[in-house]
Amino acid sequence: MFANHRMYWKTGISTILVLAASVPSSAQSDQQKTRVFTLEEAVDFALKNYPAVRASLEHLRSAEAGVGLARTSYLPRTEVLWQSNRATDNNIAGLTVPNSVIAPITGPVTLSPSNRSAWGSAGGLLFSWEPLDFGYRGARVDLARAVQSRAGAEASLTRLDVGIATVNAYLTLLAAEQTVRAAEADVERRETFTKSVHVLVDNQLRAGADASRADAELARARVNLARAQQQEATSRAQLADILGIADVAVEIRESSLLGTPPAAAPPPTAISANPAAEVQRARVQESQSLVHALDRSYYPKLYLQSVVMGRGSGVDPTGKFLGGTEGMGPDRANWGAALTVTFPVFDIFSTKSKRDVEAANQRTEEAHYDQILQDLTGQLRKAQASLDGARKVAENTPLELGAALTTETQERARYQAGLATLVDVSDAQSFLVQAEIDDALARLAVWQNLASVAAAQGDLAPFLQSLNAKTQGAP
Repeated sequence: MFANHRMYWKTGISTILVLAASVPSSAQSDQQKTRVFTLEEAVDFALKNYPAVRASLEHLRSAEAGVGLARTSYLPRTEVLWQSNRATDNNIAGLTVPNSVIAPITGPVTLSPSNRSAWGSAGGLLFSWEPLDFGYRGARVDLARAVQSRAGAEASLTRLDVGIATVNAYLTLLAAEQTVRAAEADVERRETFTKSVHVLVDNQLRAGADASRADAELARARVNLARAQQQEATSRAQLADILGIADVAVEIRESSLLGTPPAAAPPPTAISANPAAEVQRARVQESQSLVHALDRSYYPKLYLQSVVMGRGSGVDPTGKFLGGTEGMGPDRANWGAALTVTFPVFDIFSTKSKRDVEAANQRTEEAHYDQILQDLTGQLRKAQASLDGARKVAENTPLELGAALTTETQERARYQAGLATLVDVSDAQSFLVQAEIDDALARLAVWQNLASVAAAQGDLAPFLQSLNAKTQGAP
């Protein structure tokens, strides 16, 4: 159950290095709209437009209306009735148990049966109010409030899930773009180098195998570029989908995401404040409220009632048919008042069984709550450990890139001087493109892990605030 809510834990920046399943990239029409987003704008846009967020808000409004509905049970009940009918006046003495088939007939039994019919009418008003309920209606209102609380927590959880999914989709697209740029630079370097190799081969200064190997390395670089471009297109479509604008071309602004990530970690917050924990805690409260409502249900029901009514009949007390329109309107009026007390004595058995069921459900929800707190604690520790590791990687990738640049430059110079082989240059170029990708992804991985820590804590705001502060502090 909990795993269904944690979709953002399964997304990582490293997925951009995996070749996606074959998905044809359709050319975008010139008329297709284009939207450009920063990360903050993308998150805000998704929270306003993603269907799941809108659905959760409507669910919350429904729960709020449910509280108002529960409160109406305190109001008195008034019923107004009017009836006109035409029927025979034959009656029969005797008893019938309550049923939905035999119509009740009032009046004396006639001396002889008849098929004649006469008009009849009835009208009245019944006022009924329950002044004392032993806390049952209050328990039902508390139950409705618990449902509202759960709906609010679920809406917050949905917003968190959508926000984290947007962050991951945005960072994945940005990583894909950086991979494409590195692949394009690799292709350009290899094209330049391949041309120089062919010049040397044509002048018989290098063996012909070097030209073939250079062509093969260039072709492989172009294949890697095509794969990177495919992943970029797929990532762009995924971001557009999470933004709720799948038919729009999405572009992103890098802002400060490719710069140095902040050194400070997000401020710690209580795990119990995570919306996932709040949802489960609301479920526990809902079960508790239902148990309490069942506890208050096995009490007498007291009603103050008053009635005003009128009857009319086309047959007089002697059984004479008056004919015409007699009986179509009430001609006898009555009123009455009563205190009614009802008590379902044998409902104690079903009520007790229902309470046992709900008490077991409550203990189940409490166990689930403990499990969620444990899972969230473990996820937070994993995210913090991953963040620490990502920071260490990001500290070393610039050194890797610098060394790779130097190596590639030196190997090309040595090859031109006849001191290195083409394989040495090819290896150096492969090492360089990997170093460029590693350096870009290392910084993005820190941001992604910062978002993961914020997700485990249940609040994306500190992550966005640190990003905004970094953007404002950028030169």
